[in-house]
Amino acid sequence: MLNSQQNLSQRKNKDRVMQLIKSKVSLAPMAGITDFVLREQIRKYAPDALLTTEMISSEYLAQARGSVITNITDLEHPINFQISGHKPHLMNAAASRLSDKADMIDINMGCPVNKVVKGQDGASLMRNPSLAADLVKAVKEGTDKPVSVKFRLGYTADEMNYVEFGQQMQEAGAEFITIHARTRSQFYSGQADWAKIKLLKENVDIPVFANGDVTSVETAIKCMEISGADGVAVGRASMGDPTLIGRIAHYFKTGELVSPPTLAEKVSMLKTHLDEEIKLRGELVGIKFMRKFYPFYISGIKNAAKFRSVIVLEENYSRIIQLLEELVKSQG
Repeated sequence: MLNSQQNLSQRKNKDRVMQLIKSKVSLAPMAGITDFVLREQIRKYAPDALLTTEMISSEYLAQARGSVITNITDLEHPINFQISGHKPHLMNAAASRLSDKADMIDINMGCPVNKVVKGQDGASLMRNPSLAADLVKAVKEGTDKPVSVKFRLGYTADEMNYVEFGQQMQEAGAEFITIHARTRSQFYSGQADWAKIKLLKENVDIPVFANGDVTSVETAIKCMEISGADGVAVGRASMGDPTLIGRIAHYFKTGELVSPPTLAEKVSMLKTHLDEEIKLRGELVGIKFMRKFYPFYISGIKNAAKFRSVIVLEENYSRIIQLLEELVKSQG
């Protein structure tokens, strides 16, 4: 039974969560993607949206004295730090270490990648709800900030335990849920089943954000209508359009649709993104790091595949800039 101090803390965190998610849109965590360069690009266009860091291993945090992966700036708030692991004492230590930087701490229970799952982290936790609940409790003990969880519909199509799992995480102390509407076995294939989220929303008392296949303002609207969720979390679609989260937030606030950026505008954003990654990582590493973003920035243009096959092999900065300028000209 909760004492009066615990009840007060719960009410305080409930109010905090509602303030953190007031934009009804967040940046979904993506390992090796949502570094502070991308987060700062998105923040320019989305002043109130909840940003989320890339997944940070609690094992790594226990060993690292200091790391660029935990660096944030004042402009990034509100920000949710996502941690992964399966050992309660390490998750507790990670939460404690990050608590002064974070507005919220998220536990990864949905990553489908083989090396993560084999290590008993990520989506494998959906097969071990009691351990997952212990992790929530351990993180709660390590921070006074709200705690959230991100998970999937289940491990396989035959193991869709997301409603019961969400209830158990709430019971353990989680104050916010983000759910990717696919199973672990689907990875990112097929279509996200937004309709299933409605059942989760009806069976928990904490806010739920829907994740998966939100690629535009229009799909965000449709997702909200179908899922009944409190908001949406945008992942891969933000990799080539830093304005998307801001445009979704603007629509939810005002009902006004803002046009997506033109190719010339996206290329300008890409150049800035590239420059900032080079500042962070050095020229060659920064250029190689950006290769994963090119397909998203140029998606939908004529001969995109042909252009991508050239630029992903280029390691000379000046030549990359030249190619991008030629691309804009060629599209008229």
